[in-house]
Amino acid sequence: MFKKIFGSSEPKEEKVLPWQSLEEVAQLDVIAEKSMVKPQLLFKHSTRCGISRMVLKQFVSDYNLDLNIDLHFLDLLSYRAVSDAIGTKFEVVHQSPQMLIIKNGVVVAHGSHGAINEMDLEKFI
Repeated sequence: MFKKIFGSSEPKEEKVLPWQSLEEVAQLDVIAEKSMVKPQLLFKHSTRCGISRMVLKQFVSDYNLDLNIDLHFLDLLSYRAVSDAIGTKFEVVHQSPQMLIIKNGVVVAHGSHGAINEMDLEKFI
């Protein structure tokens, strides 16, 4: 009865997504090329921003592991040049947090802040 009211004291196992770390500008050309065959998702995250942390946590919690999409994670504070290059290459204005879906070499959808978790990723597969 107490577990139902107060919850279990056992730690919850956190879901881990198969992120590919985005650390070099050259990776963007590879991502664009891969997007010709399989959609690519870029998640730009600010490690100093509480909103970014909250959005990322919700995204991970809700993400369907069965989706056929590659996941790329950018710590934009550590790799600011990559973040800037994303804006130039894919013609999007920088925001944080921000998620982009790349298909056939172009951005087919992007969102920031709360809009990230409202995106229906399945329609881009």
